This record gives sequence, structure tokens and C-alpha cells, in this order.
Amino acid sequence: MTEEQKKKLEQQLWNIANELRGKMAADEFRDYILGFIFFKYLSEKMRLYADGLLKQDKIGYLQIDEATDEGRAILDEIRADTVRQLGYFLKPSELFSVIAARGANGEFILGDLVAVLNNIEQSTRGTDSEEDFISLFEDMDLGNSKLGRSEADKNKLIAKVLVHLEKIDFELANSESDVLGDAYEYMIGQFASGAGKKAGEFYTPKEVSTVLARIVTTGKERLKSVYDPTCGSGSLLLRVAREVKDVANFYGQEMNRTTFNLARMNMLLHDVHYSRFDLQQEDTLERPQHTGITFEAIVANPPFSAKWSASNLFETDDRFAQYGRLAPSSKADFAFVQHMLAHLDENGTMAVILPHGVLFRGGAEGAIRRYLVEDQNWLDAVIGLPANIFYGTSIPTCILVFKKCREEPNDVLFIDASAHFDKVKTQNMLRGEDIDRIVTAYRERGETNKFSHRASLAEIAENDFNLNIPRYVDTFEEEEPIDLAEVTAELRAIDAKMGDLDAAITGFCEELGIEAPV
Repeated sequence: MTEEQKKKLEQQLWNIANELRGKMAADEFRDYILGFIFFKYLSEKMRLYADGLLKQDKIGYLQIDEATDEGRAILDEIRADTVRQLGYFLKPSELFSVIAARGANGEFILGDLVAVLNNIEQSTRGTDSEEDFISLFEDMDLGNSKLGRSEADKNKLIAKVLVHLEKIDFELANSESDVLGDAYEYMIGQFASGAGKKAGEFYTPKEVSTVLARIVTTGKERLKSVYDPTCGSGSLLLRVAREVKDVANFYGQEMNRTTFNLARMNMLLHDVHYSRFDLQQEDTLERPQHTGITFEAIVANPPFSAKWSASNLFETDDRFAQYGRLAPSSKADFAFVQHMLAHLDENGTMAVILPHGVLFRGGAEGAIRRYLVEDQNWLDAVIGLPANIFYGTSIPTCILVFKKCREEPNDVLFIDASAHFDKVKTQNMLRGEDIDRIVTAYRERGETNKFSHRASLAEIAENDFNLNIPRYVDTFEEEEPIDLAEVTAELRAIDAKMGDLDAAITGFCEELGIEAPV
């Protein structure tokens, strides 16, 4: 698919989303559009797989007569195989294309659509995939009054959306294509830009995700595992997968139920088999779900300076005990760092996005910083990002990179990329060259005037473990020297002109017989 075709597809999808735009908020109609895209994906995947099973019988899946004993027997065989391989099952009459065609003919489809979405989940009951499909469609309330005043109005709107979606070929038969995955990521990004502050709950801009992904995959072609403790819609996990040939397993945890559902859909839409991802819905700090597991790569964009309990019980928690201090209850930033480090493999790399305050705030956070640098020597790099690159907040942010076995243990790399961006409308954005410059600087650990510096551990200690980037990367721009003689000459010339003006004004005032103001 060419770039032009891709943009055309993205525009088609956004136009479909606009069918609902006037009736509800961005974060509400997001759940319907993304849910329907996911339903179409499951349907096409189901049909292609079933057609493959039936190829020797020279019939297509849609040709099976569900009303006959023979048809039902064939479906029972297909069901067992499909649930094992795909994780779910849909009858021919339940496929997206069939439901959309009925809607196009003016039939009332809402009741059947609700039943079909429920049947997808029911088909996984008691199987290995049950946990990955349970309640996936719970945010799609097809009885919502915002869809229409009457049931007929709701039906008309939903049918229109399905018909538009049915016209789009997601090219699932082409194994080299990831059209649907790309389109889904595009839609998530579009909804994020329209959702303002709420967007941070589920989306990290792809440019920032790319920086993190390229950093944690440095020197690697394959990863055993990647983990995101605040995984949102799963985009960051999937971005890591784009940077290597293979990721064996994906792990994540997300507190928000709706966003957790988005993440599971996103994994499946990117053809990650249900057996290869383990996503859990819970509060990561209070109730971690992957206890005892370590990961080769960890990436995260935790909620900035979120509140947490900081309960005394955590003082004996293996994640926090060794530091002797807990992150303050009003700012959980370092609590997330400690949690992630507890799950990092000895040969792993971790990159996390945090607000700038973590670099210099004192108290418990200062003590934790000192422990990380002086006692453990795990901090590998500090990267300053431009302000206003995240939806809903303009605060400056940074990336902290950690390794437990560092190749360069005698210094910490500081990069100041805060001035390198492009302004798009009201948002700042990292350009391709900005991303390349950051990643190259990290990988080569070179020093560049006003951009990067390798600070020795002694230098950091002299700064009392304050990691504020301007202490290490001098970005001060000297002003041009002022020629005082030239300035004096200019002032004298101005003074002479003023004298001439004063004389002229005085002459006019004398002619008018009034007192001159000068």
C-alpha cells in the first residue's frame, strides 16, 4: 500500500467517525468506531480462516446453510478448530459483511448486533483465550440515547457506519500488509488529539514512542519480552515490536477499563496471537499483576505526578524496600520507576517518560535519585524533550534510561533535545531528523556542543545528584558584543534630530501665540 493509499484509507475512516461526531464527545464515539473496526477485523479473520479449512470441499464459509443438520455439523468442526487457533468463533450469519448488508437493506439489526458481539465473547468461555476476550465490547452501548432518539434512528445511524466500513478493504489476506493495524493506530491518535487532557490516559504520540522503542531495542534483533506497566491502548508495546524482527511475548497492565479493552483489541488487530500477550486490568502500584517476572525491555509513559497511597506496608515490598524511602503520595513518578526496575532483566533496558521535576525535586525523590546513581549505578541516560508534545499538557518532559549492566558505567549521558521540534498548530512535534539525532546520540554516546554531554559520576555527585539537564548541557547562547562607541554615536545623532524637532515645534507655537511644551 502506497503512502497516498494509506492516507486515503485514514481519511475514509475519519469521515466515518464524523458520522457520530456531532452526537457525542470524542472519547465516547471513539469506543463505537474502534469497536466496529475490531468487529470487522474479527469477521474477516474468521472468514479467511474458515475458507482455508473448507478449500478442499470447494465451498466458501458463507455458503454453509446453518439451518441444515449438515451445515451445523460442519460449523461444529470449524468452531473447535477456530477457537483453538484464533481464540473465538463467528457463524456465517454473524459476520460483519452479512450484518452490514442487512442494515443497508433497511433491516433492523441492532438487536442481532448486540447478540453477535455477546456471542464472540461467549465463544471463548472455558478456553485459553477467554481472559483476552471477556467484556471486550462492554463500552459499546448500542442502546445509548445519543445514537438517536428512537430505536429506528439508532439503527439507521449504526447501519450507515457499518455500510461505510464494509466498503473498505483491510487487505487481511495479504500477510505483508498491516493496513488495519496502521489505520487503528491512526484513529487512536486522532481521537487523542480531540480528547484533550483525557488523551494521556490512552495514548503516547508515536514520535515519542519511536524514541523509546529504538532506545530499548538498541543492539537487538529479537526480544524475549517487553513490558509496559501503564500500557494505555498498547501503542507503545507495539511500537517496540516494529523496531525488531520478533518479540516473543508482550506484557502490560492498565488501570482504566475502557483503555484496557482498547489495548487488547489493538494487540489482536496487529495480529499478535492471544497466547503471546498478557495484559491485566488493575492499579499497577497498589496491585501489581506480574509479580516475580522480569522483562528484557520495559517502556512506559506513566501518568505525570499521579497520587498513590504510599502506604507504610510498601516499605517491606520488594519493589521499594531497598531504597529506604517511598515516593511521596502526591507524586508517584519514582514509585513507577522503582516498580519497573524491580521487573527489569539483568541484561534489559528500560526507558520511561517523566515530568522534569523528577530530575531535581528533593526529599524522598532526591534520596531515591542518589541511590539509583551512587549505590546501584543503573541510570544510563537523561534525555530532555520539548515542551507541549503531549496531548492535554504543556509541561516539559524527559526520558530516563536505565540498565542494570551498563556498557559505560563511568558516566551518564545527558541529551538536551528541548529545542529540536516542529510546531504543528498548537502542538509541538518531534520530526524524523529530531528522532534520529536523539537515538544516534544515545547509541554513540557522543558529545555535541549544546546538545549532549557525558557527565562523570563524580560530576553528578558534585551537583548533589541533581539531574537538571542545564547543569550538564550548556545551551546558553552568547549575545553579540555591543559596540559602545557606535551606540554613543547613534544616541548623539538622535539627540541632534530631537533638537531640530524641538526648534520646529517652538516656532509653530510662537506663530500660534501659545507656550511651547519644550
